[in-house]
Amino acid sequence: MKSQNHIHFIGICGTGMAAGAVLMKAKGYRVTGSDTGVYPPMSTYLEGEGIGFAIGFDPSNLVPRPDLVVIGNSLSRGNPEIEAVLDLKIPYVSLPELLRKELIRAKRSLVVTGTHGKTTSSSLLAWVLESSGRSPSFFVGGIPLNFARPIRRTEGSEVVLEGDEYDTCFFDKRPKFLHYRPDVMIITNIEFDHADIYRNIHEIETVFASAQQLIPRKGLVVANGDESAVRRALKRTFCPVEWFGLGENVTWRIAEFRPEGEGIAFSLLHKGRLNSRLYLPVMGEHNALNAAAVYIVCHRLGLTSQEIQRGFGTFKGVRRRMEKRGTFRGVTVFDDFAHHPTAIARTISALKAHYPGRPLWAVFEPRTNTTRRNLFQRELAEAFRGARGVLIGEVYRKDRIDPVHRLDPARLARDIEVNLTQRAWYMPEVDEIVAFLSDSVRQGELVVVMSNGGFGGLTDKLVSTLKQQDHRGDIH
Repeated sequence: MKSQNHIHFIGICGTGMAAGAVLMKAKGYRVTGSDTGVYPPMSTYLEGEGIGFAIGFDPSNLVPRPDLVVIGNSLSRGNPEIEAVLDLKIPYVSLPELLRKELIRAKRSLVVTGTHGKTTSSSLLAWVLESSGRSPSFFVGGIPLNFARPIRRTEGSEVVLEGDEYDTCFFDKRPKFLHYRPDVMIITNIEFDHADIYRNIHEIETVFASAQQLIPRKGLVVANGDESAVRRALKRTFCPVEWFGLGENVTWRIAEFRPEGEGIAFSLLHKGRLNSRLYLPVMGEHNALNAAAVYIVCHRLGLTSQEIQRGFGTFKGVRRRMEKRGTFRGVTVFDDFAHHPTAIARTISALKAHYPGRPLWAVFEPRTNTTRRNLFQRELAEAFRGARGVLIGEVYRKDRIDPVHRLDPARLARDIEVNLTQRAWYMPEVDEIVAFLSDSVRQGELVVVMSNGGFGGLTDKLVSTLKQQDHRGDIH
């Protein structure tokens, strides 16, 4: 296409959609878009890339008429722009379709999948390849701090893709990762999630089994052997499988794990023999598992242990994945994407291990289609074990969930107090949470804000308030 061709993204501020918009702008297209409920980092990322977008969905956003429309997976029939696209017979595609054509094509496709750890693992994999001179293309569902952008297309032979099991679009209900034609696939873990799409864990296992069926015989699956759901999904394979984990029944085993400052050190054993001693400057045992998977893929691609460790040692992490926002008035604030009981528990455990003796406050927004429901009412209460205090925000768009099936945040706070003997509060207003925390936290304590969305700008508001108190010399 020539530079004057016009592509419009409906739902442009979604992580993947924003990345796709930047990719197409770099290829010379005129790019426009629209969205609602806009929040950083993707909104500010688009602005920094010079891509404007309309707030709100309206047929007028399609004037002048675009040559192609990309429709985000969170949107459905009834959206006024989608209805206009159909009425006007404007060509349209899903984002995964666009990526397959414009980013993947004939490249070696390295797809990172799993319920947790996809963004960190794909960012790490892309960076290790980059630091070794491979110059990979990549698509990541976040902002990797080594690259400061979620997508890149190069002439390198590999492309790293974060592969989501969520459905593709309203007109294509297949998982996104089925579009990515994997040559190598990492499976970090499999748990129940996306309750708006899947009825149970067995349906999720089935789509992972379908994805690995696409891998050629000379390809590779790198899978977490500690996870029974992963084992079930890989009962029948046509390519080699390398198992990693903390347990004994794996090919690659993590041993001698220990927190080291704000990083982790561990040994990686291959068939019981020491292969490498590794260091990664991010926190948490779960990131040792992510790193092990990346190591195995890079090893298979021919990188030396020294090349892989060089990439590990210079990895900066991902925005909003246990991202340290700074220390203000003696209080250290973290911003995290955790939105599932397992991820919440891992985040709290990691922070407690890396900051021993420092009390931790956890703030959580029930925002995903799974945590807005009461499917994890009991598991969520257990996930906050170890926090000094827990603040539960309002259920996001609670009016869209039947009260019979909706998470009860007040009950969650009570259950935490009863079951964990920890203080917990349900506070529906963001400003109320900020005021409470800024008055309650003391020097030396930690605060972690956990949400997969904007949470009403809570983290920024808290940081701003603590900074003001710091400047005034307020001591708590």
